[in-house]
Amino acid sequence: MIQDINQFDYSKNWQRSEIPEQATWDLTSLFASDEAWEKAFIDFKEKIIDADCYAGKLAESAEQLLAALQFSELLSREANKLMLYARLKHDQNRADTTYMAMYSKISQACSQLFGKLAFMKPELAELDSEIIVTFSQENPDLQSYKKFFQDIARNKAHTLSEKEETLLAKAGDVFDAGANVFAIFSNADLKFPRVKIEKDYKVRITQANYTSLLESRQRKIRKNTFEKYYKTYQKYENTLALTLQNQIKQHNYLAEIHGHPSARAAALFADAIPEAVYDQLIDTVSDNISLLHRYVLIRKKALGLKFLHCYDLYTPMVADVDFTFTPAEAQELVLKALQPLGDEYIQIIEKAFAERWIDWFPNQGKYSGGYSSGTYDSNPYILLNWQGSLYSVYTLIHELGHSAHTYFSNEKQPYQYSSYSIFLAEIASNTNENLLTDYLLKHETDLKRRRYIINHYLNGFRATMFRQTQFAKFEHLIHQAEQQGTPLTAEYLNQEYLRINHEFYGPYLISDPEISLEWMRIPHFYFNYYVYQYATGFSAATSFAKKILAGDQAAVKNYLDFLKAGSSDYPIETLAAAGIDMTEAEPIEQALETFAQYMDLFEK
Repeated sequence: MIQDINQFDYSKNWQRSEIPEQATWDLTSLFASDEAWEKAFIDFKEKIIDADCYAGKLAESAEQLLAALQFSELLSREANKLMLYARLKHDQNRADTTYMAMYSKISQACSQLFGKLAFMKPELAELDSEIIVTFSQENPDLQSYKKFFQDIARNKAHTLSEKEETLLAKAGDVFDAGANVFAIFSNADLKFPRVKIEKDYKVRITQANYTSLLESRQRKIRKNTFEKYYKTYQKYENTLALTLQNQIKQHNYLAEIHGHPSARAAALFADAIPEAVYDQLIDTVSDNISLLHRYVLIRKKALGLKFLHCYDLYTPMVADVDFTFTPAEAQELVLKALQPLGDEYIQIIEKAFAERWIDWFPNQGKYSGGYSSGTYDSNPYILLNWQGSLYSVYTLIHELGHSAHTYFSNEKQPYQYSSYSIFLAEIASNTNENLLTDYLLKHETDLKRRRYIINHYLNGFRATMFRQTQFAKFEHLIHQAEQQGTPLTAEYLNQEYLRINHEFYGPYLISDPEISLEWMRIPHFYFNYYVYQYATGFSAATSFAKKILAGDQAAVKNYLDFLKAGSSDYPIETLAAAGIDMTEAEPIEQALETFAQYMDLFEK
C-alpha cells in the first residue's frame, strides 16, 4: 500500500473524488467501467424477454430440464454482477443520483427477471420424484442438482401457483420499499448537527463517526453526541414507525400466503433451522443475563462513575492507550493473527490486499459501517469506514472472514450451492475476531494495553451476543404484535424497546429516554429475522476458535472444509460435520463462559 494512503487524514468529511484511488476498491472484476455496465445491462434486458422460454417444458426431457436450469443460472449470474456493481457504486455515495438511478434500473430489471422465472419452482414442484430420478439417470449432469431438487420438494407445500408466484416476484421492488427508503433516509437524507470537540472546533455527527464519538474519553462529548443523534431521529419517529410497520406487515403477509404459521417460521424454514434454536438462544442468554449485569458494574467501576448512562457503553474502560493503526499496520497484524489457519487461508487474505478488494475510507454519502459482498463471478469486496482504531482493525479482520468464506465457497462449489446460508455467514467473521484477540493478548506485555484489548473483546461480546439477542427478542415481539393486530406506532415501539433494553442491562444502567429510540437506526429490523444469527454465529465461532487455537490440525481442516461447503448441505448439518452442534445449548454456554473468563482476566 502506498505511503500517502497510510498518511491520509480520514477524519475529514471528504468528497468521494478526493479519496486516493489506491484506497478504493477495484471493481474491474465486475465491469471495466460504467459504460461496460450499461452495455451489459442492455444485453441483459434483451435476454429477459426470453427468460420464460422453458415454461411448460421442464417435464419433456432430461435435456430440456438441464437446459432450463443452466439458462436460469446464466441469467442469475449476470443479474448478480449487474446488481453488485450498481450497489457498490451506489454505496460509495448514496447521494449520487447517477448510481441511484443505476441501482434502480437493475432492481427493476431483476424484478422482471424473477417474474419471468417464477414458473420454475411451481413447475418443478409438480414434477413426480420418479421423473427426477429417471432424468438424473439419463443425464448425469443433473445429479449435481440433487439437493436443489430436494429443496424444491421440501418447499412444495409452501409454493403457490405459477401465476401467483409470478405476481409476487414482479412486486419485489414494492415489497423492498421499506428497507430501501430507510437506507436512503438514514444514510443520505438524514443530517445530524455538529458537536463541539474542542473550544473552537466542531465536528458534524455522521453515521460513520457516531460510534467513534461515543468512544470519546470526554463524557460531555459522548452525552452531547448521544442526545443530538437521537433528537434528530426523534423528529421522524412516526414516519420511521410506519416504514418499519409496513416492512413487518410484508414479512407476515408473505409468510401467511405461503402457508407458514408465522414470519419467523417462514424465515427459518428456508434453511431448515428449527425454531427451537431461536428460542434456545434467547432463553440461554436470558438465563445468564447476570453476566451482562456484572459487565455493567465492571464498566461503571472502571470509568469511576456514580451513574452509568447508555452513552457510557462504548468508551474504552482503559484510559490513555495509544492504539492507532495505519492500513499497512493493520494488514500486517491481520496476517499474523490468522496464521493458525494455515497457508491456504493466508494466501486468500494476501490476495484481498493486493487486488484492492477493500474500499477503506469514509466520504460524504458513503454507506455507514462495513460489509463484505461478492458474486460467483467477482471478487468478494469489502466496504469500510476506516477510523484507525483497534475497532477498525477488528472490523477489517471481521469482513475479511466473510470475504474468505465467499471466496472458498465460490471456488469449491458449483453455482447452485455457492451461496452459503446467513445462519453460517457470521461464523467465519467472528472466528477471525477471536483469533485476533488471542494473538494480541499473547504478544502484548503492557498491562494497560492488555486491559484495552480485553475491554474490546468484552464490549464486542456485549454488542454481539447480548445486544443481537436483545434485538432478536424485540424483532420477534413486533412481528407477533403486528400479526395479532397491534399497531406498531412510535409510542408502542419506544415503550417495548425501552422495556427490553432495561430487562437486558438491569438496574445498574440508567435507562436514558433516548435509548427507547434506538430501534429507528437499526437496519437489520428490515431484514426478516437476520439478527439472531449474529449471536448464534458468534457462539459457533467461539467453539471453532477454541479448537483451532488448541493446535488441533483436524479442527483446522474441519473449519476450512466448512468454509468450502457453501450450501451443499443444510446449515445445521454443515456445522455438525465440522464438529459443532447448534441444536444444543453448549456452544452458547461455552461462549458465555468465555465472556466470564475475560471479565475475570480484566479484573485481575
